[in-house]
Amino acid sequence: MTEDPGVTFSQMVALTARLPRRGRGFWYSVAIDLLWPFVVLFVRMRMAGRDNIPRDGGVLLASNHLSFADPVTLTAFSLVSGRVPRYLAKASLWKAPVLGRVMSSGKHIPVDRNSVRAGKALDSARTSLESGECVIVYPEGTFTNDPDGWPMRGKNGVARLALTTRTPVVPVAQWGTQVLLPPGKFVPRPWRKVTVVAGAEVDLSDLYGLEPTKAVLDEATARIMDAITTLLTGVRELPHPGSR
Repeated sequence: MTEDPGVTFSQMVALTARLPRRGRGFWYSVAIDLLWPFVVLFVRMRMAGRDNIPRDGGVLLASNHLSFADPVTLTAFSLVSGRVPRYLAKASLWKAPVLGRVMSSGKHIPVDRNSVRAGKALDSARTSLESGECVIVYPEGTFTNDPDGWPMRGKNGVARLALTTRTPVVPVAQWGTQVLLPPGKFVPRPWRKVTVVAGAEVDLSDLYGLEPTKAVLDEATARIMDAITTLLTGVRELPHPGSR
């Protein structure tokens, strides 16, 4: 994997001026502007594959999930790639006093987990994609519980979105966020290396137009998770154990 160099302070100033701002909303923009200097100064970011993310039009970024730090580093990666990301996230975040404003301002998509209303999130995500937005999903639905940090089985929501909208799915692998901010911790550890890499679009074209049966959705989901896992094996320079 060819890595981009870490971002220096002077480069941060130049990059800040070029980050996309349109459509961020006031509170989402404030959060980005507050967190951006921290990411650049205190996280050893390494990025690759940004050219795989389309600069316009609807796109799904499907990533593995390791830590509460994932949305911060993945947002930075998306912005540097020229896109303002929207997240599917648990609905309870909208009830938090400050974070709720950020989520609403950023046009993120609430998911009522374990509820009959959960399907409405897919409708909202479909609308965002059809409007040309960049939507980020964690197909696993939560942090991986694999003891070695490999991705778990994915849920079928991202596959359903991709097949019904025919939106490109770009796999993304992150590694190092679990050290930057381990699960259960609330204070990040500065100067940790975090790698984010995007791969080529997952080919689902042969599944377009088929009835979205469980078998079809399982196949699409497996391809997406396999693409994420393959990227992660390259980042970690380790073979995947072969089961999920």
